[in-house]
Amino acid sequence: MYTARVILPAIAAAQPSSNDDRIALTLREARRLVAAIILTTTRTITDILRWSDWRRRHQATARHCH
Repeated sequence: MYTARVILPAIAAAQPSSNDDRIALTLREARRLVAAIILTTTRTITDILRWSDWRRRHQATARHCH
């Protein structure tokens, strides 16, 4: 548990500055990605990362519209 508290913020902070087409990787999104990769056996890592990218682009679009 302690390791996750150290690693997840480091992953989120290490992201390059985001441009306007997607939001930056948040701590919550990093936690969800790690859990999905570790716990999911039916989807590939590529599918999980593709879905995360789509979700972050969708959130950026919603942020610009509001």
